[in-house]
Amino acid sequence: MSAGQRHVEFEYLHNFRDLGGYRAVDGRTVAWGTLYRADSLGKLRGADWDRFLALGIRTVIDLRYPWEIEAKGRVPEAERFTYANHSIEHRPYDQAAIDPDVDPWRYLADRFAEVVEDGVVEIRETIELIASDAGPTVFHCTSGKDRTGLIAAFVLTLLGVPEEQILADFALTELATARLRADWEAANPDRTLGWPAYGRAPQTVLSLVLADLTARYGSPARYLTERVGITPGTTARLRARLLLA
Repeated sequence: MSAGQRHVEFEYLHNFRDLGGYRAVDGRTVAWGTLYRADSLGKLRGADWDRFLALGIRTVIDLRYPWEIEAKGRVPEAERFTYANHSIEHRPYDQAAIDPDVDPWRYLADRFAEVVEDGVVEIRETIELIASDAGPTVFHCTSGKDRTGLIAAFVLTLLGVPEEQILADFALTELATARLRADWEAANPDRTLGWPAYGRAPQTVLSLVLADLTARYGSPARYLTERVGITPGTTARLRARLLLA
């Protein structure tokens, strides 16, 4: 698989991506076809379901609130997989209802700041499961943007991928923005989407988040070890599983 095939095309999913191909500072490369990030797998059906099964995924990590799963559904036939629900966000908010006059990128970075403090247990459990699993894994939230983007950034950080690549991966969600907005409008015909930044994921948001972590903990990596509790053993397993020479 080449970098041009990072996006896995589905009809109903808009933001399903392979995290392979990124080069770590030690010269190794993240393996293709091993770790995926996605929007809600509750949308899988028909040909999309067949395409998903063909990827050989063994573990599904759902980052949504339990009430989101109840309303929108989880991955079909969840018993086929190692399935875990680790809800890393603890303070729900409605992006569609955000004041259009606020600074959108600082606002989102502040919501991420809540997650990195509230969700340390679930963040650790998610990373430990990714590190310990023996087969292809996917983690996802609703849009595959914020919660999913944060976990992707943390995993790539532990793998030693440079920040510029981590920021670029986060911003690839911008390619799905139009479809994410269209889905929201179709699901909410009686509401008006007032926040112009809905579905956006520019590098600026994650750059602010990583800068905030550096200011408070010294670096994102130190946050993960000192606050989240990621051990050297977990990092070693993660690198052994996901990095190729």
